Amino acid sequence: MKYIFLSIGVFIVFGCSEKKQSLKGETEWQREKNAIYKDASVSPLKPDDLKNFKGLDFFKEDSLFVVSAYLERTPDSEWFNMKTTDDRLSKERVYGILKFQIKDNPYQLNIYQGEENMQTEGYEDYLFLPFLDNTNGVTSYGGGRYIDLRIPKGDTIVINFNKAYNPLCVYNEKYSCPIVPRINYLNIEIEAGMKKFK
Repeated sequence: MKYIFLSIGVFIVFGCSEKKQSLKGETEWQREKNAIYKDASVSPLKPDDLKNFKGLDFFKEDSLFVVSAYLERTPDSEWFNMKTTDDRLSKERVYGILKFQIKDNPYQLNIYQGEENMQTEGYEDYLFLPFLDNTNGVTSYGGGRYIDLRIPKGDTIVINFNKAYNPLCVYNEKYSCPIVPRINYLNIEIEAGMKKFK
């Protein structure tokens, strides 16, 4: 699933060229995302959308949605074919179950490891966290959002929902994006990260 990691490394290549114009965004992560989407050489936006691009919409940064989760590893989980927005199947396994609290309420999410990433230099320790929540279809993309994480050394991992981003197929149907498994639905409004694209 190398396509979901568009943001990694790309900003370094052309970030200096963006100094002439300040980039929209409350945080460095938001500004980096806007820099990527603004650059025609790497942007997932269609030409017409790129021409009118002023910046992505984000929820306000909120520390409530930065949580420390317990990682319950599932080393015996079987590989399966995760459905995507086209005919492609992404070979994944449940790397573990993340257990955490928001506003004193318990939640859990499956976190996935992709076979292709394990065999790709620089992506061997990447984990994929797709999720659905009660903002979907209202203030965020209806199909859910993604978070990129790395395998931790211990049994805790920080989930920063402020870095939740939209699948690239939201911007252009040429991309093949994993469909968020229904089991990863959170019965709460995660008002953090990217909003839906207008």
